Amino acid sequence: MTVETASPPHGTVLVVDDAPETLRWLCDLLEAERYSVLVARSGEEALERLEYAVPDAVLLDAVMPGLSGFETCRRIKANPAWSHVPVIFMTGLSETDSIVRGFDSGGVDYVVKPVRAEEVLARLATHARNARVARMARDAVDVGGIGVLLLDARGRIAWRSPQAEAWLRDRFGSDDPRPPAGWIAQVLALAPGEEAAADGADGHRLVAKSLGRAGLDETMLLLQRREEAAGARLDDAALTPRETEVLSWVAKGKTNRDIAEILGMSPRTVNKHLEHVFEKLGVETRAAAAALASRALR
Repeated sequence: MTVETASPPHGTVLVVDDAPETLRWLCDLLEAERYSVLVARSGEEALERLEYAVPDAVLLDAVMPGLSGFETCRRIKANPAWSHVPVIFMTGLSETDSIVRGFDSGGVDYVVKPVRAEEVLARLATHARNARVARMARDAVDVGGIGVLLLDARGRIAWRSPQAEAWLRDRFGSDDPRPPAGWIAQVLALAPGEEAAADGADGHRLVAKSLGRAGLDETMLLLQRREEAAGARLDDAALTPRETEVLSWVAKGKTNRDIAEILGMSPRTVNKHLEHVFEKLGVETRAAAAALASRALR
């Protein structure tokens, strides 16, 4: 006796269109191909759906009342949790400028209405499969303790892994996932194999290594978070002999008054030396300077 089992679904697709007949036709087509289908009648409703479930792909009408498909796509790509999802536009606009708008907003492909079944299924299968492979590769990279960042020729983030996203936020202290323009210019100027480091206040540095061109006008960077070499940082700070003495006593837990008596100077002078030490080391507190000095002396 043979027991038939249902085939697993090919994936989940979010279909966004304000025309009920188009939605109905696409739902029947995709369900027949064993896709799970989510439906939205507007851009606003699509964003609400994404808050509850992240699909493997989005079929998005370009022209809708309210939030357009182009703006909806931009918002999807601006959210790190959704940015990996491929967006395929459905549009009756076949002019070049409309196609360019779709790609500029983050779309990966488009089909022209009236949509043909074979075409949309072929494009959907290809992009959904590529997105799954990319997601698995991204997760594997993060598990290995390395972040990946892709920058386009204009310095915009084309893609970043979750680990890279977390490190960029930690290092640059902003809810904006885009690092400062100065740092972007620095890493884009790196030759393949070269590194650039951004020191942190927690004893670690964010190191970006260029892997060169990864696609059309895109640069791939590997990000690593390394413990900073305290001795090298002290050498780079170029402290004066007196500043080094003051710092060494700070590391031993001495107060400014104690250091003043030991070195034969006023507490005010000790404080002045410490201000210079903090500035040169790039720290803001006595505790941070003491910790850095203590690691260097180990």
